[in-house]
Amino acid sequence: MEHTTATATHGYVQDKDAYLKRLARIEGQVRGIARMVENDTYCIDILTQVAAVTKALHAVSVGLVGDHLGHCVVDAAKQSDEAGAAKVAEATDAIARLLR
Repeated sequence: MEHTTATATHGYVQDKDAYLKRLARIEGQVRGIARMVENDTYCIDILTQVAAVTKALHAVSVGLVGDHLGHCVVDAAKQSDEAGAAKVAEATDAIARLLR
């Protein structure tokens, strides 16, 4: 679900390049895991790499949540109590999805 307007910027915009680099690194790690499976690598070694990718994705998620709270939620709260409350609810739902 995308929430934008023609002039809206997202909270992560200042760190976009860093996020893209981190995601590219994670993508490479996932491809490496696939190669490990193809090459019949020992299960525990594969699981170690899966844990590393999971941790890296969590770090990206935490960063995005922080950016969202610091930018999108703060901006909405400045507009009105209702807009702020809606953004807080949206962030809460996103965090709940991350914790499942």
